[in-house]
Amino acid sequence: MTGVTTPSTTPRYGVVSLSQGTRPDDLDAGLRSVLAQQGVEVDVVCVGNGWEPVGLPDGVRPLALAENLGIPGGRNAGVPEVSGELILFLDDDARLLDDDFLAAAAAKFAADPRLGVVQPRVEAPGEDAPTRWIPRMRKGDPRRSSPAFSLWEGALVVRRAAFERSGGWGDAYFYAHEGIELAWRVWDAGYTVWYAGDLRCGHPAIDPARHDDYLRLNARNRVWLARRNLRWPFTWAYVGSWTGVQVLRSVRSAQGRRGLRPWFAGWREGWASDPGDRRPLRWSTVWRMTRLGRPPVV
Repeated sequence: MTGVTTPSTTPRYGVVSLSQGTRPDDLDAGLRSVLAQQGVEVDVVCVGNGWEPVGLPDGVRPLALAENLGIPGGRNAGVPEVSGELILFLDDDARLLDDDFLAAAAAKFAADPRLGVVQPRVEAPGEDAPTRWIPRMRKGDPRRSSPAFSLWEGALVVRRAAFERSGGWGDAYFYAHEGIELAWRVWDAGYTVWYAGDLRCGHPAIDPARHDDYLRLNARNRVWLARRNLRWPFTWAYVGSWTGVQVLRSVRSAQGRRGLRPWFAGWREGWASDPGDRRPLRWSTVWRMTRLGRPPVV
C-alpha cells in the first residue's frame, strides 16, 4: 500500500564513547566494535573530555568539551547528543567482543520493561579478568547472571527512561563509585539492574589502586555516596564497614600503611566537603536491596 510506512522494529542505540585522547588505538578499536554491530541502529558520539576528537571512523561524531568534566560529567554531556531508547556507555579502553552484543542486550530490555541497566561480563584478552568487575559479593562463576547493586562503568547498556528518572551520572564524583550510585538510583526509580554473564566485552586488566589519587578519590567518594544516598543509620554503617575493609586490604597489600595515608585524606575530605545532590533512597528500596542480599551496608 503506497504512502504508508511502518515503524522500524530495529533497536536504536545512542552510543556515548568517552575519551581524553590518550588511547587512540584503543578508542578506534572500541568505536569500530560498535559500528560492526549487527541487527541494530547506532547513533555514536565520541566525547572529548578536554580535547577535540579527531581521526574518528566514519559514522562517529565528535563532541569536544573545553575542559575535563570528569568521567561522569563527560558521559552526561554526551547523552543529549544521541538518539535511541537504549544508551551504550563505552570507555575508550573497552570494546565489544561480539557483533551481536547490542542486539542481544536489546532483546533483554524488550523482554522486561522494568529492566533499567545491564552490565556485561568483562574479559581481559590474554589475561585473567579481575574479580572486582563482577558486581556481587560472592563472585563465583563470572558467566552466572544476577541482580547488581554496583556497576563496572566501562561498558553499560542503559534504558534511557531509567537513566533520566535516576538523575543520570553523579557529576560531583569526577572519578570512582559513580556506578554504585547509578545502580542504587535506578533501583530507587523502580527498575532493576542486571549483571549479564552471557554478554561480554573486553578491557585490559589494569590495577587503578597503583595511584595515590585513586585512593583519595575512592575514600572521598565512598563518604559522598553515603551522604548523598543513605539515611541514618546506614550512612555511618556503610562508611564504617568500608573503612574496615580498606584497613584490612592495606595491611595485606604491598603498599601497607603507605596506602592508608591518601585514603584517609580522602575520607576526611568526604566529610568536610559538600557532596552535592542528596536524594536518600526510599525505605522500600533499601528493603528490596536487603531481600536480594545486598543491603546498603557494604
